[in-house]
Amino acid sequence: MNEEIEFILESAKEAMVKALTHLEKQFVNIRAGKASPSMLGSVTVDYYGTQTPLAQVANVNTPDGRTITVQPWEKSILQDIEQAIMVANLGFNPMNNGESVIINVPPLTEERRRELAKQAKSEAEEAKISIRGSRKDANNELKKLSEISEDLKKNVETDIQEMTDAKIKTIDSLFAAKEKEILKV
Repeated sequence: MNEEIEFILESAKEAMVKALTHLEKQFVNIRAGKASPSMLGSVTVDYYGTQTPLAQVANVNTPDGRTITVQPWEKSILQDIEQAIMVANLGFNPMNNGESVIINVPPLTEERRRELAKQAKSEAEEAKISIRGSRKDANNELKKLSEISEDLKKNVETDIQEMTDAKIKTIDSLFAAKEKEILKV
């Protein structure tokens, strides 16, 4: 009986942690001005007929805060990499110098900063919805347990709610930090 409650709590906790991890990954993809190899994390290149992550066919570096260099392991795919970066629609204009692809990361305009802040807020809201969904699932599973007392059910519901509140507070602080990073000029 207590094992069932432990399982419900663990499942809820696991789902909430997954939502937070997903949010953190999404936040990494939202650029805040400084060049980072992770900005190209979503780019895939057609490598011998297979869509392959850019990091698996090239070395991605940031020599300074405004530049990303992509050094392919095979020069023959230089054009494919350049095309893949343009297709990814990240707002970059890659330049090919015959050896590598160079991307100058433009400073963000005020309008673009606001757009990115909205995108971050939207990601944070999705994470909150996911966490609340996990809470609902856990409470529904708890209600199915007929052999436990009402007092115990109430206590477990309180635990689930406290877990939910803590994760939502974490999301709010992650968003506040990301928003500050995005809007900082």
